[in-house]
Amino acid sequence: MPLLKFHLFKGRTSCELDLLLDVAHEVMVDTFKVPADDRYQVVSEREATHMRALDTGLGIPRTEKFVLIEVVSRPRGRDTKVAFYRNLCLALADKCGLAASDLMISFTENSDEDWSFGYGRAQFLTGEL
Repeated sequence: MPLLKFHLFKGRTSCELDLLLDVAHEVMVDTFKVPADDRYQVVSEREATHMRALDTGLGIPRTEKFVLIEVVSRPRGRDTKVAFYRNLCLALADKCGLAASDLMISFTENSDEDWSFGYGRAQFLTGEL
């Protein structure tokens, strides 16, 4: 945990997807200080006609390589979130060639009782995590 949900336009290769997910995971581990095997990622690919990602009037150009990442997580501090935005943007540009204008990130926070990793137990509450 966190859970990262990737929303993409169809068209990336398996290798491109693997690299995108690997880079995002590395940044998450480094920035949030979570264990390396704490990896939960979901990819949703859509036709261009099934997703809109405008710029909120900021003049940000988007391309077919646009990536929207939803981060579902326990609460994180403001500075940590800002560092994650920056670190992920830089890493994806460097390792995946993703333009900074093609990355959008949104956080949804929840709390310990909102997670069960299996066996019908709330591991954060039981002390297993």
